[in-house]
Amino acid sequence: MSSFNRVTLIGNLTRNPELRKTKTGAAVAELGLALNRVWNNESGQRQEETTFVDVTVWGRNAENAAQYLQKGRSVLIEGRLQLETWQDKQSGQERSKLKVVADAIQFLSSGQESTAASSQDSNRRENRPEDRGSDRRPGRRYEAA
Repeated sequence: MSSFNRVTLIGNLTRNPELRKTKTGAAVAELGLALNRVWNNESGQRQEETTFVDVTVWGRNAENAAQYLQKGRSVLIEGRLQLETWQDKQSGQERSKLKVVADAIQFLSSGQESTAASSQDSNRRENRPEDRGSDRRPGRRYEAA
């Protein structure tokens, strides 16, 4: 039986990226991501739930994340799940944590940035024939048709 280990997440950074280098010089950054879920329960009351996920980013993506991202910024992460295990130094018990190893990271606009960018660029985009009638928005990734 084959397996498929793929995740795509959009959330907000809970802290500034922490960049370090391995012994071989490879860049690695650790990110904290908050994923918010909002829904209405059976009685119609609004419910909220936040899930916190640790993300590891490698190479040039790690360097870019450390340089351009900061706490609160929205990002899209594509990657795989990885189970990290270790022995607790105090209790000696086996501990584990499920985290995401990112293959790709896309910086999304924050609310203020996207509003300012869309108002500044709207006139220029309306006048370009290739953009007329387009549903494309800043911060989105599109595949070729």
